Amino acid sequence: MAIVGGLDLHRKQITFDVVDTDTGELRRGRISPADRQLFRGWLAGFVGQHVELAVEGCTGWRFVIEECQAAGVIPHLAEPADVAGLRGRRRHAKTDRIDARHLRDLLLQGRLPECWIPPQVVLETRAKVRLYKDLADQRTGWQQRMHATLYHLGAPAQRDLLVGDRARLARIEGLTPAARQAITVALRMIDALDVEIDGVRGELVGFARRQPGCRALQAEFGIGALLSVVIWCEMGDARRFAHSRDVVRHSGLDITVYSSDGKRSPGRLSRQGVPLLRWALYEAGRCAARAASPDHAYYNQVTDRLGGQRAALSVARKLARRCYHRLRVLGDEALAPPPPPRRPARPAARAAAPAA
Repeated sequence: MAIVGGLDLHRKQITFDVVDTDTGELRRGRISPADRQLFRGWLAGFVGQHVELAVEGCTGWRFVIEECQAAGVIPHLAEPADVAGLRGRRRHAKTDRIDARHLRDLLLQGRLPECWIPPQVVLETRAKVRLYKDLADQRTGWQQRMHATLYHLGAPAQRDLLVGDRARLARIEGLTPAARQAITVALRMIDALDVEIDGVRGELVGFARRQPGCRALQAEFGIGALLSVVIWCEMGDARRFAHSRDVVRHSGLDITVYSSDGKRSPGRLSRQGVPLLRWALYEAGRCAARAASPDHAYYNQVTDRLGGQRAALSVARKLARRCYHRLRVLGDEALAPPPPPRRPARPAARAAAPAA
């Protein structure tokens, strides 16, 4: 190594601590404001040198990693929780300079807990997947507001709230003018969200039907086009996991138990993983309730003992392991960009009618 450094990211500035291992020269300072253009200019000072920089995987790491790769600098993405654990007992005030120096020291010592840096196609797909989930959650929130408004004024329960004639909601007896206005606004917001959700969903489904890794995941019962692209982008490169149980832990579906002597607390989900991956696997696991599912007998067995929710979680853990093996077998092809969509063939021109 020639030049090694650590970067501490914040919205207003990037604090750096860089050392030249050959000469011992130490450089410390701040890049403010923290934007792509200024950071690119700072990296230009290392042209022609071997540089390695460590940065925590918090908000803002993407543009830092991209600029480092473009400038020929070797980036290292660190796991924030593990980096904090390696600090040990805090005996001094926490500052940005100390955090940057800590990252630099871990990188020099070869003890930096590194994260996988996804390729561009995975990063872009993740952004779309998370946008879709945010829009869907907002739609659910507006629907729940409508249920709460109706219940608060004593209106009859509406099981299929958005099915059929929606104008009937404003005519429900007992609604005040303010409540009717709230229902009307909620319906308009849901209609607007539906338009955006359908557009993003169409893009994701089209991607999943062409991408090799997503197509392999769709061979599992319960994993359709939409869930396959969620699992694919949030699981990432399966080869970075040593065992299928590591994928279960990565999703937060593993069971944590605390026991000491003869005392043992009930097991619970760790939830220390990727929330979207956990959601997708659980939704796929619920499909085991169908008779056509190969896990239907197992699902019924667990349901009789623990209930349907835990049965779905058990099937979700099985699916996580199967998805791991399917993606691992594909190798590099699992993360390959999909081929461009085929354009529909143009209809042949009609022959001119013969003259009479």
